Amino acid sequence: MTLKHWAQQIKQQTLTVYFAARDPRTPFAVRLLALFVAAYALSPIDLIPDFIPVIGYLDDLLIVPLGLALVVRLTPPEVIESARQQATHAASRPVSYAAGAAIVLLWLLLAAVLANWLGAIFGIPGV
Repeated sequence: MTLKHWAQQIKQQTLTVYFAARDPRTPFAVRLLALFVAAYALSPIDLIPDFIPVIGYLDDLLIVPLGLALVVRLTPPEVIESARQQATHAASRPVSYAAGAAIVLLWLLLAAVLANWLGAIFGIPGV
């Protein structure tokens, strides 16, 4: 199995878990877990920053796949099957680079506001 194939499977499983979380047939606690796992897998923010050698990628290699597997195991089979079909359909649609750019700009704006606010609190000029 190549790294590209593994990454595509993780993306497919993340979409499956996301759609399972939105299904009302999924138990509430599993829905919360599924939303957390999907948001964490898609978020650029990690518990362990990636720049830390070796353990920086630990969450990407262990926490996300284990969380995905747990959600799939706890979700009713008919919900998972329906979510997989929705994920397959969603993955085949074209990617919106404009939406991606808008999200990146929003993160940069929020980072600038946070830096400005922290600079004001700690008296750092020019932040």
